[in-house]
Amino acid sequence: MSIISYGGIKLFAGSGCPGLAKRISEYINVPLSGWDIIDFPNENIWVKLHGSVRGQDVFLIQSHSRPVHRNVMEMLIAMDCLKRDSAGRITVVVPYMAYSQSDQKTQPRTPITARLLADMIEVAGADRWITLDLHAGQIQGFYKIPGDVLTARYIIVEYFKKKQLRDVTIVAPDLGFAKGGRKYADELGMPLAFVEKRRLGDDLRREALTLIGNVEGRDVLVVDDLVDTGGTIKQAVEVVKDNGALDVYLAFTHAVLSDPAIERLADLPIKEIVTTDSIPIPEDKMLPNIEVLTVAELLGEVILRSHEGRSVGELFNE
Repeated sequence: MSIISYGGIKLFAGSGCPGLAKRISEYINVPLSGWDIIDFPNENIWVKLHGSVRGQDVFLIQSHSRPVHRNVMEMLIAMDCLKRDSAGRITVVVPYMAYSQSDQKTQPRTPITARLLADMIEVAGADRWITLDLHAGQIQGFYKIPGDVLTARYIIVEYFKKKQLRDVTIVAPDLGFAKGGRKYADELGMPLAFVEKRRLGDDLRREALTLIGNVEGRDVLVVDDLVDTGGTIKQAVEVVKDNGALDVYLAFTHAVLSDPAIERLADLPIKEIVTTDSIPIPEDKMLPNIEVLTVAELLGEVILRSHEGRSVGELFNE
């Protein structure tokens, strides 16, 4: 008896990452299903499927890229549409999850928006969720439905292994990514250093930056989960150069690249910037030293395993 309790795979691509969705479709050899997504003059969104999904195993691929709120609403409305057409199971595949930096109350009278988004995804009809490199791991606990939090670290690690770099130190740009930095260091067999930030007095704008570890006379690979405005990376690169680092490489999963990130990255002495296609990078933000790795095979393989009821952890020897 087959372990599959749903119909065939149905893939739908939202507006947030159409190129990545097409690459996933090509990898798993399942065509993207058709639908109409219409923006009315009053900015309301309307979705209509081209065919039935009744009883099918549906995967909706939608990254929360710009415009963030429009893409989030499109995702929620699309799930409602799929649910009302009696989809057998709905899995939302979100390569980049918005509001993952809003996972706790850091001040009085503020929201926890990552929890709100989790509630909305569940209410809209998702049965499962898949994402990449959450900024805050505890967000997994906001969901009552099962999910898979994947990492692009393995893809980035393999890329740098092929470069066969020598005398390299992995650098976490702040202590918040210390655990992630340790995983990169262990898998690449390289030493680890951290940039520590300390506030000076009562002025929140004044910081002291300290490097914990040795980079003198060594190349450096700065790693992080995302780059937003680039301020943290700018500080990290300046600190390692001040401490005698030679060539500097930068690697991260999500290219959020809010202004003035591109200007900052362009001005920094970075030999190569390695990221992924979890968020589409506009042409005007593609610096000459940016290398974009695809996560299509990773997400495609997880979609296949989820559909067939096979272990996802086996992909990573877990």
